[in-house]
Amino acid sequence: MTTEPERYELRAPASYVFESNRREFFKFLGAGVFIACAASKVGAFQESGGGRRNSEELPREIDAWLHIGEEGGITAFTGKVEVGQNIRTSLTQAVAEELKVPVNSIRLVMGDTELVPFDMGTFGSRTTPVMNLQLRRVSAAARDVLIDLAAKQWGVDRAHLTASDGQVLDPQTKRSLAYAQIVQGRQITQMLPAEDPLIPASDWKVAGQPLPKVNGRDFVTGKHRYPSDQALPGMLYGKVARPTAFNATLLSSDTQAAEQLPGVIVVRDGNFVGVAAPSSALAEQALSLIHLQWKADRQPSSAELFEYLKKNQSHEDREEVPAAKKGDVQKALASAAHKIQQTYNISYIAHAPLEPRAALAEWNGDRLTVWTGTQRPFGVRGELANAFHLPEDKVRVFMPDTGAAYGGKHTGDAAIEAARLARAAKKPVKVVWTREEEFTWAYFRPAGVVEVTGAVDAEGKITAWEFHNYNSGSAGIATYYDIPNQLIEFHPVKSPLRQGSYRGLAATANHFAREVHMDELAHASSVDPLEFRVKNLKEERLRDVFVKGGEKFGWSKPRAKNHGYGVGGGYEKLGYVANEVKIERVLTAFDCGAIVNPDGLRNQLIGASIMGLGGALFEAVEFADGRILNNHFASYRVPRFRDLPPMEALLLDRKDQPSVGAGEAPIVGLAPAIANAVFDAIGVRLRGMPLGPPLVSHGYRFG
Repeated sequence: MTTEPERYELRAPASYVFESNRREFFKFLGAGVFIACAASKVGAFQESGGGRRNSEELPREIDAWLHIGEEGGITAFTGKVEVGQNIRTSLTQAVAEELKVPVNSIRLVMGDTELVPFDMGTFGSRTTPVMNLQLRRVSAAARDVLIDLAAKQWGVDRAHLTASDGQVLDPQTKRSLAYAQIVQGRQITQMLPAEDPLIPASDWKVAGQPLPKVNGRDFVTGKHRYPSDQALPGMLYGKVARPTAFNATLLSSDTQAAEQLPGVIVVRDGNFVGVAAPSSALAEQALSLIHLQWKADRQPSSAELFEYLKKNQSHEDREEVPAAKKGDVQKALASAAHKIQQTYNISYIAHAPLEPRAALAEWNGDRLTVWTGTQRPFGVRGELANAFHLPEDKVRVFMPDTGAAYGGKHTGDAAIEAARLARAAKKPVKVVWTREEEFTWAYFRPAGVVEVTGAVDAEGKITAWEFHNYNSGSAGIATYYDIPNQLIEFHPVKSPLRQGSYRGLAATANHFAREVHMDELAHASSVDPLEFRVKNLKEERLRDVFVKGGEKFGWSKPRAKNHGYGVGGGYEKLGYVANEVKIERVLTAFDCGAIVNPDGLRNQLIGASIMGLGGALFEAVEFADGRILNNHFASYRVPRFRDLPPMEALLLDRKDQPSVGAGEAPIVGLAPAIANAVFDAIGVRLRGMPLGPPLVSHGYRFG
């Protein structure tokens, strides 16, 4: 039996524009309250090795964040999406806290471009500081509206009333009205006040608690359907012919044999060749019968990668390249007690999500609906509109909760492929990439070369800092250490591979180079590496993370023979992190302001540490002449259970500070901490990621 993908408007056509679709949806939910909100300008950050920063003015009137139904159900709407980071839970907590309703009464609609307000995307650790706060403000405003309505109905002063458990209460008379009773027959809009009195973190009852994943049962029982599980009656399965190398041009094609297969549709459009068939197996067979001839020029290999990056700088858009300069670096270097100049290399790595890219596309006349896993539903809507020359209100994108992304699902590759095939076949078509396709045709975390020159005086204070990043990107490039003389530059490069956002962006590369270099400066100055960092930091919260992490870790305890301690940390996306590594142990100390969900945060920190372990020790994309050489998990090494040491998370809950995101910052300190621990243990200084190959060359091995 085929179960259709969820459509919130009861199988209404995909032709609804935002407002009409909302009206139909509210008819389905029943009359109730929704709040119209004025939004301020927010910043967003994306990176493809080039570090471009964009800001977006959200619509001044955002009229559908929240709906309170006559039956008591609460529906909240957000353009943010769930890709395994558990924001569905933390955002639900935000609504429950401020609206004073049970968590199980809330339904969160996420990432449906015709039901939710416009959103740039789920990236940059912006969900908690921006969307969590926005939903809190909306919910608090709704709570006030409900109290006002109850006060008017009872003819009492609103100051005497309170809200709790989905009701407005009058403590003096013991009367109560459920929210559902208050909203009967009403459709009420209201602007958000400029200053909204939110519940302080110290008084949270729902937020700040370790709430289990709100729909966790669906995931462990298999009820949840990922993008690759979506299905429609009569749909076909699509496959796409891939070139023999990157940037190849199609010279000729012979599709006759494939076209003879029953039910098979073959599509040829420029360099695009694909098939749609009644089964996945038949689509594979049809694709194997197509004969294509490609032409591709010679391309560089991973063996020459770092030399290539230095020689192929791009001078386009130089005005957008971040650079920092203060003081006189050369003068400070000349008078330094110790000076060190080193180069650090960072390989390309793959996102390797558990679920490869997938999309299901359906045309209804000139209107297109797509279900796909993406961090940017509205961005993918724009890509689809561009590809098929449609107005954006003719395209609808659904984003079912997806099996991981890590910054790797910003683009609509599979969505465009499925839509192309569906238009030709005049039936819905689903495209699910194979693991080989995911490893080959998705974009990668940018590789990079980072050149660092640092100097210290006789007192162990850093006096000069020169930092040049080639290709990795500018995220996290600024130093958080107190250095009077600095020159920091990012140099774009014509990348030999497709590259884009990855968890932490370039902060991983920049923190690696900076924190390993800090260790080198500390040893040159004969100062303990942790003490050296604290000595050169003015930022109190980061100092506190290093100090408390060191105390919890037992940094001052003696090392056993051939055992080493290493520290690495920093400040990224408003989060403060310190990773301390003893060869058999990892401790991550983290400050992200007021903690919304301790269990969720702990999972994020440990998950980031595991992911960071792969990039630090094993992961590297191998390529030659336009081809990826290790495009399977059998040849692309990710952490295995036997690779994992005990991992601890020290959570610094700052109730006096705003809550910020934790998806990216925790990953940046692990690699330098491991590199520094290796030096402490065996005296070998490693300056490239991954660290594993040079360790193997020194006689060490991994599982």
